[in-house]
Amino acid sequence: MDFRPLPKIELHLHLDCSLSYAAVQQLDPSVTEAVYQNEYVAPSRCNDLVDYIRRAEKPIQLMQSKEALRLVTLDLFEQLKADGVIYAEIRFAPLLHVAGGLSPTEVVEAVEEATREGVTLTGVEAGLILCTLRHYNEEQSMATVKLVEAFKGTRVVAFDIAGDEAGYPIEAHVAAFEYAQQQGISCTAHAGEACGPSSVWEVLKNFHPTRIGHGVRSTEDSKLMEHLKAQDIHLEVCPNSNLQTNIYQCIEDHPADKILRSGVSMSINTDARTVTPTTLSDEYALLHRVFGWTLSNFRHCNLEAVRHCFAKADLKQRLKEQIEKGYPIA
Repeated sequence: MDFRPLPKIELHLHLDCSLSYAAVQQLDPSVTEAVYQNEYVAPSRCNDLVDYIRRAEKPIQLMQSKEALRLVTLDLFEQLKADGVIYAEIRFAPLLHVAGGLSPTEVVEAVEEATREGVTLTGVEAGLILCTLRHYNEEQSMATVKLVEAFKGTRVVAFDIAGDEAGYPIEAHVAAFEYAQQQGISCTAHAGEACGPSSVWEVLKNFHPTRIGHGVRSTEDSKLMEHLKAQDIHLEVCPNSNLQTNIYQCIEDHPADKILRSGVSMSINTDARTVTPTTLSDEYALLHRVFGWTLSNFRHCNLEAVRHCFAKADLKQRLKEQIEKGYPIA
């Protein structure tokens, strides 16, 4: 079955991990196809999450000017359009893009302007999530959340924490998430990927996000699963990425189907479209083949994604109508 024509929502997507070969070639014509596959795309099995994250280093080096940030953002919009995505929340860490002399504010301005341009050119709606990183200090986290605040009313919609979950504690970031809560800033947080259920409990207790990036290892704790369901916490699930980061040995071991059957809110996402060479259509085809997911299952996940996305109410309603029309009930 060809899943590309179906309307899709993507909530977990990293900008710096989604550069097409065409985009990389424009930014650095010396990069060959072989170099691209070796340095920008992760192997099917990495040692761990840290090994996987290293594949973002080369693209980040290319994304240090307004022109480069615009090119990469518009390139991603073309990928989304080809994949049938009607709304995406694209995340990036502004402080990673200041090596060329841009200020963090200029970085966000460049991506936000390119996002508005991409929406106009492709018809794909989108919001931006600004990320702090696990290895950042308190000052860097506060600077990032204050950028979310400064860009209120633009395409910037939320705050996130990403990076080496297993390698760094959360203490340096508590103040930033407390500030987000005080200012009414929407939050998601990576957890339950490289670490087990304890990391999800820790993030829920200290950061109070309404969504968890990945969160798949929540299935190892039945009490946590009940809590997620009771509190309506949404899991942004990325199956192929979890295989690459060596969390599961094979797709049959992946808990996506278990989460769906549990009633915990979830969506299916790519995480990255280059580091993990995939599309949402590919992810859907995999779940259809291995777990027998039907259009009804994908409809449910997309409606849950709409319900938990950080878009304004009027856009949510339009997206809901598009999903219901695209996945008619038999």
